[in-house]
Amino acid sequence: MEEEPKDIIVLGAISKGAKKFDKIRSKTGISPEELNEILEKLEKRGFIKVDKKKGFFGGEKIELNLTEKGSNELQQRVYEMEQKWNQMMQLYKLGDKKKLEEFMGNNKSDFASMMFFGVMNMMMFSMMFSMIGASMNSYIPPDQVPPGADNQMSDVDNGDGMDGGDSGDFGGGLGGGLDGGMGDIGF
Repeated sequence: MEEEPKDIIVLGAISKGAKKFDKIRSKTGISPEELNEILEKLEKRGFIKVDKKKGFFGGEKIELNLTEKGSNELQQRVYEMEQKWNQMMQLYKLGDKKKLEEFMGNNKSDFASMMFFGVMNMMMFSMMFSMIGASMNSYIPPDQVPPGADNQMSDVDNGDGMDGGDSGDFGGGLGGGLDGGMGDIGF
């Protein structure tokens, strides 16, 4: 099932411990209204469940958790992102500027998710932009850069006046069958 990139980012935030609305919002940078819509959609599709528990002072505490279906969807989507990244790497290594530019243009809606999950190496990503003669901003609007990724992006030279530095790699894949955790993305 094809999901919107922000839906997958929300599932990822929940899977790494952001169980409350405000925590998910701060980890994803999604507006409260849009986050509410996404959470409702994810619940209707059976990807998350709402657990109500007794709070410390007797009030009700609401936690959001992934269902098995949601966890499976998330793992599948991260795997697909990893495959796309590998394809981009191959095109870059082959020096096929035209095919790389076309592939990147067709898959730019996945870039924010790839950054969020640490699927891509930001230094290599910036080198791809240099190869095709484009800037990262023409592919990824600043409002779609996940929180924390902006620090990594500011260390990268992508032809838009920023200077080089850290690779920007956030970690790698998801746990539970992929490659050992999301790394240092702030969860």
